[in-house]
Amino acid sequence: MRVVVIGSGAREHALCVALSSDPAVSALACAPGNAGTRAIAEPLQVDVPDRDAIAALAVAWRADLVVIGPEVPLVAGAADAVRDAGIACFGPSEQAAQLEGSKSFAKHVMTAAGVPTARSWPVGGPAELETALDEAAASAPGTPYVVKDDGLAAGKGVVVTTDRAAAVAHGRSVLDAGGAVLVEEYLDGPEVSLFALSDGTTVVPLLPAQDHKRRDDGDAGPNTGGMGAYAPLPWAPPGLVEEVRTTVLQPTVDEMARRGEHFSGLLYAGLALTSRGIRVVEFNARFGDPETQVVLPLLETPLAGLLYAAATGTLGEQPPLRWRDGAAVTVVVAAPGYPEAPRTGDPVTGADGEGVLHAGTALAADGSVISAGGRVLAVTAVGADLAAARQAAYERVAGVRLAGAHWRTDIALAAVEGRIVVP
Repeated sequence: MRVVVIGSGAREHALCVALSSDPAVSALACAPGNAGTRAIAEPLQVDVPDRDAIAALAVAWRADLVVIGPEVPLVAGAADAVRDAGIACFGPSEQAAQLEGSKSFAKHVMTAAGVPTARSWPVGGPAELETALDEAAASAPGTPYVVKDDGLAAGKGVVVTTDRAAAVAHGRSVLDAGGAVLVEEYLDGPEVSLFALSDGTTVVPLLPAQDHKRRDDGDAGPNTGGMGAYAPLPWAPPGLVEEVRTTVLQPTVDEMARRGEHFSGLLYAGLALTSRGIRVVEFNARFGDPETQVVLPLLETPLAGLLYAAATGTLGEQPPLRWRDGAAVTVVVAAPGYPEAPRTGDPVTGADGEGVLHAGTALAADGSVISAGGRVLAVTAVGADLAAARQAAYERVAGVRLAGAHWRTDIALAAVEGRIVVP
């Protein structure tokens, strides 16, 4: 099977690592890839947001399967273009990808499907913003304000704050730029990321993971695309995955089918385990980053066959997934200034170490690795348990050198210490 992965981040590097070890994969490419993927996948050039360019590349390279990593080409309809060219594609259609592309659309689908989620107030203008914040505060006095960008925001389009002025400022900045926002009720309890493969009918959940969104230790600092993750979750209630499958994932896929838009690809459910039960925080239409970096190393079932089955409507014919024992932890090494104004172009050493996945890297003229994004590396390790995986990951982080680099020192620590409690 000839497989091409579209994208250039750590998620795509993790996908390439898993696919490169699959004996069913005869050729592997990554477009455009990064300094890390070049070691295991043929680098190809493509304009990632350009749906037609992706389809043309797939045809020219004679791909059997295209795996689209980022959300931007999915929302632009790249999966439709690839399928129109007669090639299997792992990724939802343009319309189905609106589950991620539009928070309002996702809320409508969840309401129709009976999926539990946070109450929300759509906002189209400054006056509506003030009213929505008033209503949210009245519905749950004393809880933080939650203001979300309605469209794509690379994982950083939400402000959760007790400061009314900060909530208003974020909402108005989006509105002034021509966007729309949602004000949502605050959800208590720990958050869970759960991926599920879908062929539009069958839904197969993967292992749950937890992401760390805030930049600094103790969940302080600005929101980011993710500073680290771990899997599985030793504190997760028994039966959590099956409950999410039956109350969230399957109803959503069924509702999309009822609307004539089969969701084929990866459905990511961001969840809060609240005092009132499971609530959906958001949906994504692709593998999440950095959770992919910890879920895939624990998957023993070969990946290519699963993705091809999801792309071709045969997922229900696959045997149950097999998982490796143990746990995985990934720690993101970020550039100085991330996320507001990351510095790029700095030399990176130790990037070829074991378990080091490239996120924002490039090759300099002399062949050395330099930083090329805010999140530069995702340093990953697998261990017999979460404590062992965490220790190994941080030992590998110590082998990386990037001037002014920043990383959290507490990824998975609360879980290791038994401090996470489900209400």
